[in-house]
Amino acid sequence: MPAIFAHKALLPDGWHRDVRIETRDGQIAATAPGSTAQPGDTRAGVVIPGICNAHSHAFQRALAGHTEQRGPAHRDNFWTWRERMYRLAARIDAAALTDIARQAYTEMVASGYTTVCEFHYLHAEAGRPAGNTMFAALRKAAADSGIRLTYVPILYERGGFEDEPLSREQQQFRRELPEFIEHYRACRAESDETLAVGIGAHSLRAVRAESLAELAALADTDQVPLHIHIAEQRREVEQSLAIRHRRPVRWLLEQHALNENWCLVHATHLDPDEVTALAATGATVCLCPSTEANLGDGLFPLAAFLEHDGRIAIGSDSHISINPFEELRWLEYGQRLVAEQRNIAAIGSCNTGRNLFERTASGGAFAAGQAIGRIAAGCAADLLLLDDKDPMLAGHDVETMLDALVFSGFSLPLDRVMVNGEWQIVDGRHVNREHSSSRYRQTIAALSRSLAGVD
Repeated sequence: MPAIFAHKALLPDGWHRDVRIETRDGQIAATAPGSTAQPGDTRAGVVIPGICNAHSHAFQRALAGHTEQRGPAHRDNFWTWRERMYRLAARIDAAALTDIARQAYTEMVASGYTTVCEFHYLHAEAGRPAGNTMFAALRKAAADSGIRLTYVPILYERGGFEDEPLSREQQQFRRELPEFIEHYRACRAESDETLAVGIGAHSLRAVRAESLAELAALADTDQVPLHIHIAEQRREVEQSLAIRHRRPVRWLLEQHALNENWCLVHATHLDPDEVTALAATGATVCLCPSTEANLGDGLFPLAAFLEHDGRIAIGSDSHISINPFEELRWLEYGQRLVAEQRNIAAIGSCNTGRNLFERTASGGAFAAGQAIGRIAAGCAADLLLLDDKDPMLAGHDVETMLDALVFSGFSLPLDRVMVNGEWQIVDGRHVNREHSSSRYRQTIAALSRSLAGVD
């Protein structure tokens, strides 16, 4: 692969000019600031590392825009939305999942996501026993779109904190613990340069305490990321207090030695003591601002968490939006509306956009369990090449470049995107775009009744 010559590049120690980036076997082999371009080099105005989408439910891409009607109770929330999601899940087979995930992943790469953590609990095709076909569907979708995948199989074994049985709609998510661990190990055996495998629990309400302890021990032994939804809705906090006499995150902190392998998704409803204690563990909190806003979940206490040097990542979750810079913009703007102040995430001397970008790049690497998010030798050759002549970047230099990307709501100036040393976006277009969109349209047409909320 010919080298890339960037007029400006964001390296681990900051911005540099005239940087020659050599890649080999899907990795960055060397970076040389202050260089001159060589014949055959791919020239770029600005190069930054690709971004990790640390929380994805790929099949929910099909639901975007189909749940925006108020229900008969005149009070919609996460729980009413979930009923519509269940109807869709009941009609998803491996072929449909391939087509939906391929479209979602293609859109991710086109917007700057180069890695996705797929939080996957839809283990069984409609009406069939759980097997490995859904994993194979996601892997094919990732390969077709060119995105780097961290597959996170999710244990889902009960309907609530008091060991309620799974509902009829939740049966597709079920796997007994021994079978689940066998599935995890079989998938992990297939890991390669673009596929990593983590492990996870859906939530405290959906997994028994004993099972979570076993998953945590396995994650520590294998040194893989462990993902879990937690404290997303107030109802979950209230139920946890009523049954366990602890808030969800407080219970988790008391029962487990959280570390940098853990990724807590949402963690929306924290008290001040939980914020401080959670930040000290080194665990990543994955925030999904567009989905959290769409579902009316609430706002994470970002300022306090960052002041304690907490680690964050971002995810597009239900894919109501697939744009990492929009997620960061939503993250900051939600905080501003509550605080009635500006530049909440501008901790220290760093500008808001740059601080958010660099923190999520670092946190995303921990969430994915892969050497990503840095333009440095030995890291993945996952790169975003920006057109520095694009109007979005006009008048901006390195001091405000990332602020422009986060806080300018215009078309992204992405010229090329490289994943694992291969070009997936060229001249602003995905190399597999037409095939992805054609297959997606056909699948959505077949699912039209479930998307309309008709059984």
